[in-house]
Amino acid sequence: KCLRTIAAGDEVQIGQVKVGFIQTNHSIPDSCAVYFDTPIGTVLHTGDFKIDQTPVDGRLMDMHKFAELGNKGVLALMSDSTNVEKLGTTGSESSVGPAIKQAVGEAKGRVVLATFASNVSRIQQAIDAAVMFNRKVVVMGRSMVNVTEIAQERGYLNIPPNTIIDVDVMHNYTDDQIMILTTGSQGEPMAGLSRMATSNHRTVELAPNDTVIISATPIPGNEGAVGRTIDNLLRLGCHVVYGKDRGIHVSGHASQEELKTMLNLVRPEYFIPVHGEYRMLRRHGELGVAMGVDPKKVLIGDNGQIFEFDKDGGRKAGRVQAGAIFVDGLGVGDVGNIVIRDRQQLAQEGMVIVVMAMDKASGTIVAGPDLVSRGFVYVRDAEELMIAAEHRVDQVLEECEMQRIKDWTTIKQNVRDALGKFFYDKTRRRPMILPIIQDV
Repeated sequence: KCLRTIAAGDEVQIGQVKVGFIQTNHSIPDSCAVYFDTPIGTVLHTGDFKIDQTPVDGRLMDMHKFAELGNKGVLALMSDSTNVEKLGTTGSESSVGPAIKQAVGEAKGRVVLATFASNVSRIQQAIDAAVMFNRKVVVMGRSMVNVTEIAQERGYLNIPPNTIIDVDVMHNYTDDQIMILTTGSQGEPMAGLSRMATSNHRTVELAPNDTVIISATPIPGNEGAVGRTIDNLLRLGCHVVYGKDRGIHVSGHASQEELKTMLNLVRPEYFIPVHGEYRMLRRHGELGVAMGVDPKKVLIGDNGQIFEFDKDGGRKAGRVQAGAIFVDGLGVGDVGNIVIRDRQQLAQEGMVIVVMAMDKASGTIVAGPDLVSRGFVYVRDAEELMIAAEHRVDQVLEECEMQRIKDWTTIKQNVRDALGKFFYDKTRRRPMILPIIQDV
């Protein structure tokens, strides 16, 4: 997960974060939100991790290195919090292999396997299952293609020659000779599996004889999207293999006992739980206190929170902009909360335009008001409502005239308030109301 290596003595800017004058070489991720003024210590970011005693590639986690860092002294530990609510330890990745092989062995037609592109060990086990049952592998999805190519070049994937084929030659093989590795295990609308499930994929059209294996569990918040994808696959007649009971997925995140082990090995002065919902960060913070971290030195923040460290210690220090950036036409990030709120109101409630003509000198209405509805009600089916609304606007304008109010801004606001209350009382809806006054 570490993206950049900072050499001793370097002063480097990473995004909006300044990391200065590091004493020894360290790998720091782009997301690290720690500011260094002086060489005050080591910050360790775990990234996603678990302690797997039987990894697929046989490469055990280097526990001694973490213990060595702990002995030297770690200023702050930033640790993965995703599975902090789960007791015990997370299952080994190697336990997934037999379940995948069983599902592939039972498949009659094509096999489509969706998983996280970053899980190289899962990709290896899928390819091993394909080789066992004499299937060629077609890799789809940009991230899946990139990871597979790089992992193979670096020696992290062992793929027999001629196992992976191009999608263009897939038609040369029978269905029972094909496995498709794809993205979309989280129901992402633009990912490969989602496109296949809605029959919108440009090269693959699923058939009732196909078996789809979803080798993942929904990330919190993605349950609805994953559920819709599974429903669409079942509507196409596919056999779908999913769920914890099938044994086709284990988490890649450490559970409580492994998180305790990390805290024990590193023994940080400050503890910053990261990567998880806020409730998970809080629970991980409590776990850190239970493992001996000073409660005052457990720092918890939402996305965008800056944690500042200097010779006097660590603390929260302001915020930076974080979260979704809206792209609208040629504009990037120029659509703010107010515009988004207006668009949501227009989409959900519609709008009513109030048009009138006013003699600005006398302040009297010479034409109108006329009401135009868009997305609120169909005027021909709601004539009584719209006529009553016009009468309500007339009353407001008469009141303004009696009070000698000639300021257009005040008149518009009075019309907006009165008509908004009127429509809510009659329909329990709040359309956007736009008064327009023409000067004559």
